[in-house]
Amino acid sequence: MNPTPLWVIFVGSLFTNNILLASLLGMCSFLVCSSRIDTALGLSYAVIFVTTCTTAINYLIYYHVLVPLHLDYLAFVVFIAMIAAFVQFVEMFVERFSPKLYHSLGIFLPLITVNCAILGAVLFMVIRKYDFVQSVTFGVSSGMGWGLAILLMAGLRDKMGYSNVPAPLRGLGVLMMVTGVIAMVFMGFAGMLNMQ
Repeated sequence: MNPTPLWVIFVGSLFTNNILLASLLGMCSFLVCSSRIDTALGLSYAVIFVTTCTTAINYLIYYHVLVPLHLDYLAFVVFIAMIAAFVQFVEMFVERFSPKLYHSLGIFLPLITVNCAILGAVLFMVIRKYDFVQSVTFGVSSGMGWGLAILLMAGLRDKMGYSNVPAPLRGLGVLMMVTGVIAMVFMGFAGMLNMQ
């Protein structure tokens, strides 16, 4: 399997290979749910949990069921089904124990199912040939990297509410510019780590 040390996978997934800022996966919920810090924090927890669990479960299914039975061509379907089932579980849990968070996330909680960052983490795990521990580490750190990015954007959007942004850049224009600057800051760590 892949000999990459765990700390390189962890730090790389947080910064240089941040699944949102380097691969641009999960941008839809990032742009919409980053308007408030509490909403961004709740969605971050949900994404970290789902990414970690689905990466671990999909690793076991892929390498212990699909590959031995030569059914690896069904990987996409199985990965998506597992992610959908897990998101359904998270949605029911959040609705039961935190109705306020459930209503603040609105439609974007069930849309974690189609959050391409989660599917991307699972697919990268297979492509990079990580072992089980590396896959779980990658799942945790990818979710945390996505959460870090959305929390940074939520904090900046809060400050931008008090700023005098030029009229042509208000709204999506300034969000995309700020996202690009955050991505460049994270890529500043690129020389420190070498991930494949």
